[in-house]
Formats: sequence, structure tokens, C-alpha cells
Amino acid sequence: MTDWLQGGGEMAERVRRHDWANSPLGPMEQWPDVLKTTVSLSLASRFPQAVVWGPELITLYNDAFIPVLGNKPEALGQPFSTIWQEAWSQIRPIADAAFDGQATFIEDFPLIVERGAAPEQAYFTFCYSPIRDSTGKVVGMLDTVTETTNTVFMTRRLAVLDAISLGVANATDPAAIMAATTRVLATHLNLSNCAYADMEADEDGFTIRGNWAAEGSPSIVGHYRLTDFGQLAVERLQAGEPLIINDNLTELTPEEAATFQAIGVTATICMPLIKSGRLTALMAIHDRVPRRWSSYDLALLGEVTERSWAHIERVRADAIVREGLSVLADLNATLEQRVMERTTLLNQTEAALRQSQKLEAIGQLTGGVAHDFNNLLTIIRSSVDFLRMPNLPEERRERYMSAVTDTVERASKLTSQLLAFARRQPLNPQVFNVGQRVQNIGDMLETLTGARIHVRVQLPEQACYICADSSQFETALINIALNARDAMNGQGTLVLRLDRDQPLPCIRGHGGSGKPFVAISLADTGSGIASSTFERIFEPFFTTKEVGKGTGLGLSQVFGFAKQSGGNVDVASVLGQGTVFTLYLPQVEPETILDNVVETPLELAPDAGRRRILIVEDNLEVGRFANQILQDLGYQTVWATHAEEALEMIGPDARAFDGVFSDVVMPGIGGVALARELRRRRPDLPVILTSGYSEELAKSGYDGFEFLAKPYSADQVSRVLAKAMGKD
Repeated sequence: MTDWLQGGGEMAERVRRHDWANSPLGPMEQWPDVLKTTVSLSLASRFPQAVVWGPELITLYNDAFIPVLGNKPEALGQPFSTIWQEAWSQIRPIADAAFDGQATFIEDFPLIVERGAAPEQAYFTFCYSPIRDSTGKVVGMLDTVTETTNTVFMTRRLAVLDAISLGVANATDPAAIMAATTRVLATHLNLSNCAYADMEADEDGFTIRGNWAAEGSPSIVGHYRLTDFGQLAVERLQAGEPLIINDNLTELTPEEAATFQAIGVTATICMPLIKSGRLTALMAIHDRVPRRWSSYDLALLGEVTERSWAHIERVRADAIVREGLSVLADLNATLEQRVMERTTLLNQTEAALRQSQKLEAIGQLTGGVAHDFNNLLTIIRSSVDFLRMPNLPEERRERYMSAVTDTVERASKLTSQLLAFARRQPLNPQVFNVGQRVQNIGDMLETLTGARIHVRVQLPEQACYICADSSQFETALINIALNARDAMNGQGTLVLRLDRDQPLPCIRGHGGSGKPFVAISLADTGSGIASSTFERIFEPFFTTKEVGKGTGLGLSQVFGFAKQSGGNVDVASVLGQGTVFTLYLPQVEPETILDNVVETPLELAPDAGRRRILIVEDNLEVGRFANQILQDLGYQTVWATHAEEALEMIGPDARAFDGVFSDVVMPGIGGVALARELRRRRPDLPVILTSGYSEELAKSGYDGFEFLAKPYSADQVSRVLAKAMGKD
């Protein structure tokens, strides 16, 4: 009678034992085939799934779904709306759509759920799919779900920590550090107060020195004693444990609660900082109304407390060093006989300071790169995990494969932006009609910026030309335009103007030039740039946008591209009226213009299978990958792990192979030196260079060789080989 219900773990047994005869589903032997099949498949799945059947929304689920329910009352056979009654107002429209025949996929959907002692914030990624009978009628819904609460909280935590790091990066005063820290933390958690206090030697008295207070909340700066806040506060904080109070009016005695109420606090988390075995400092978050604190709130406060202490200690140490420098300067003015001694000491101290500043800058840059790359890696890892799922629908498989591809492209773009700012990116300059490119970009921006932003393009009557990397040129203008769009809040006017035969003015201490330059200006009607941030707009990872809405690398790429191309970028801004960015690039005489050439797909020659390619790559993983790609493309391959081995294989006349595919950065002889030697031995030998970054390429370019940047795809390898092999 239930032969179809085999295996399935705990929930299969519970389904078999459940009294279905007294439920809207009726006895199991009378269930329709589609219900039996769906339930059987769900019970066999290791992915959390629930089957919701009929107008009564009767629910059946598998073992993997049990953790999602938590400590909810018995849910098997219950209406789905009853199980999730606390969130049904949010869930119902999505469920109704599924019963209307529309599948829905939602990522990181926020819900307040009750599955324990108290309501909690949770996030879910789920798909509601309609279940149809043999006639096509929707008779139920399949809920496939995974909880992403931890992932969402981790992403938010990293964003807050990054925002705090940026806010205190240049602070030289402990008060400034705590002011920035408490503001960011309080804003993120929507608090009434966020405060920092130093403990006295008796570990009872403390002084609140930094406090952020929301509008309508009193400042709590001042001197206090732990004992006034009750025995619970004394015991937990002196023991190094956080004090957590959701509602002091119900959790404390009236006398203890009155102390909190007197400073406008009803809910609080106070985090102790224990150093060298004693209570050293406190950091606390408060709310004027009752509030049930989450594990996320507690973990975030703990990490911020530790980081703030470390930063304050560093600033205090720097202050001591500066004081020492002042003393040394006084001695230098009064005691000439100790000049050499003082000079030596001063140089050592200055070197230490420079090293400290260098490490701080590296730390800030590394933090920004780590944040962005970790976000990208999260997408890739999650997509790969989904791709490993058995019986994954082809539509979702294509979606996750596209997500991996798109994310790799974003990672490559991030690396390119960093290299552009550092002026370390190898450029591929070409002579082109800059007016045509500006017009094309203007047409594209009409769509990119939205219908409420009017884009105007002003070009000179006579054509003008520049020699630059066209891809980087277009990226630079788009980056400026995107910043203009955000500054105008999606509404205003953006004017792109091109002027020829312009001198290069002196910009930010950089010398000008009387030679002819083209000037491409982008003028917006936005909010303008505040004077406090004007000098930092080209710094990498500096942004005034909200957390998660900008990398801070767009204008860095513009600056790096302009300087590496022999030009510069100027900025003029009036607060409340708008900003004008002007990109200056050297003007050149026209050559053969390829603007209108349409690239046709490149294909291997019919005799590709007879072509022998020498691969030179010292990285074993990359070498195996490249070797496989070339073999799949039909080439015969030999792999050398360094240039010396490659030169021996290819022979004195370089006739042993039909082409060479070589990395640039290798131990011993580098790829560029190898290519030049091969050119000497055989000038017509096709050589393709590939690299993720090369100092030599950044300085001197490709030296006439074909170049393929890492990371590369099989299609890109096919194209560059077909192009190179077609030259011989």
C-alpha cells in the first residue's frame, strides 16, 4: 500500500505513521499519483524541501527541512500558513503566485520567525514551484529552501568593519577614533546610544569619554560606578563576560533599573575589555526601548571593541613617538655637541614612522581588496555548491554558470582597476578618432544613466585623434559618468564636451605643457564635492557612498589611466551646483583609423592539427590548464616549465615548433627576453605572451608581440592563436 514510500529517513517514517485519514489529504492509498511522486522525491532529497498540497496548504517535508523549522510545534500535516503564521503576510503573495502557476526564486529573503524562545531575524533563499496534475492543473507547491542567515550577517559584519576602518584610517586622536567608530556602529544597528569608557584602577569607577547619541537621546558622557548599575553588571563585566539586558524594567530590580532609566537606557549590551588580567575598558550599545539583542549584535560589538582598542593603542604609541621627536628637536637646538647622536636617533624614529604609515596604507588597501575579492569568491563558491547538486534544472545550472563567469570578469576588472591606479597596467595604445568614441559613449550613457538624466554631447567641427588604450579610455569616461549619475541622484543634466588643441594646465602640483592636448570634460548638475573629501577622491577604496554601493576604485582608474597615457585629470566643483571632470590626453596626427572595423569570429586554420605549439609556463596548475585548452583546440603541444628548457627544445633555428605560447613572469629568463631571443633566431615565429601582471610589460609594453591577459578563456586563447598563426 505504501510501496512508493521507501527509505527517506526520519520524515518518511513519520509520514507513514501519521493519521492522514482524519486530514484533508485522506488515507495515503487514496492520494493522487502526483502527490505520491512529489513526496517520494522530496523525502529522498538532501536539500531542504517541503510539499504544500491543496487549498488547505497541508505540509509534508523531508529530513533536511527539520533544521529550518527549529523548535516550532509539530508541523507535519499542518497548514503551511499556520506553521509560518508569524511571517505569513510576507509569504502569502509568493505562495499565491505559485498556486497561480508562477514559479518564484528569491535570494536572502528577510523574515522574522518564531522557532525558539523569542522571535529572530532570519534570511532564506528559496524557490516556490507549482505542482501540476496530469491535466496541467496546479494542485500544490514545492518549497525548496536554504537558510542564508549566517552568510547575510557575515557580509554585513565585514561591511561595517570596513566602514569603520576607512573612517579611522587617518585618525591621530583616540577621541576621533571612537567618534567615528560609535557613529558607524550606532547607525548600522539603529541604536539610541553607543559609548566607550575607560576603567579606573579599582575596576569599579569608569568614565564615558566617547558617546554617539541619536536625536532625542541624551548624552551619557561622564563618570559612573559599576556598583550603581547592580550586582549583575559587576559580576559579569569583572569576569570578562558581556552584560546583556533586553528590558531592564522587567529583568532588574527597580533600584537597578532606575539607574539605567536615568540615562535614557532600557536595553543594553556592555562589552568588557580585559587586558593583562584586569578590566581595562568598556564599550556599550543602548536602546531607549526594550529590544531583544541577537547573536549578530553581540558578535559585532565584541569584534569592534577589540579593533578599537588596538587602533587607540597604536595612536597613543604614535603620540609618544611624536613627543619624543619634539624633545629631540629641543636638544638639537641647545646641545651642539650631541648633533650626530640626535640626528641618528631622529632618522631612526622617522624611519619607524614611515614604516608605520606604510603598513597602515598597505593594511587599508589590503582590507579593501580582501573585502571585494571575498564577496566575489562567495558568489563563485555558492554557485559551485549549487552546480554540484544532483538533478539541478538546466535553467538554474545556466544561471549559476553565468554567475561564475560574470564574477570572474568582475574580479579581473577589479585587478585591472588596481593596476590602472598604480600605473602598472600594460596598455595597448591605438590611434583613434576621439570624437567618434565620445559620441558613442554619450549615446550609451542615455541608457546607462536613466531617463531622468539628460545627456548632451558637444563636439568640435574638426576631427581630432589621440593615441591611447581605447578600452581604458571608454572605462574612464564611464566611471566619471557613473559618479556623476550618483551625485545627481538620478536626475539632472550631464554634458560631455570635447575640445581640441588645448594646453595641459598645472594640476595638483603636476607640471603643465604647451603641446596640444584634447580635453574631454563631463559636467554634471549634482550635489558637488565637499571640501573635506575633495583631496581624497582619487585615493583607492575611498568612497562617500553607502557601504556596498561602491568600491572606491572608479576614479582611481581614471587617474591612473590619464597619467600612464601621458595626460592628467582635473576637477572643479561647487557644492550644491555640480562638478566638472576634465580628462587631458595628448593629441596626435591621424593614422589608419579602425573605429568602424567589425571584428569577425576567428577560426583555426584547417591544418591546426598539424601545428605544434610550445607552451612555456612555470605554474603547474596554469600549465596543465593551458595545455588542455590547446589540445582541445586541435593543436599538438609540448610543455616547458622554464625559458631555458624552452630554448633547448626549440633549437638554434627555432624550427621545431610552429608557435610559442609563453608566460611572462618566470624564474630565470622571463617571457619577454625569451620572445626576443626567439625573434632573433626566427623573425617569423608566432609568439604569444600571457601574464596577469608584469612590471616589464607595464613599463615597455608588448614590444610587438601578441599578448593575452590572465585570466583568459578558451575562446580568447583560440582567437589569439588563430590571429598569430595567420601571420606566419
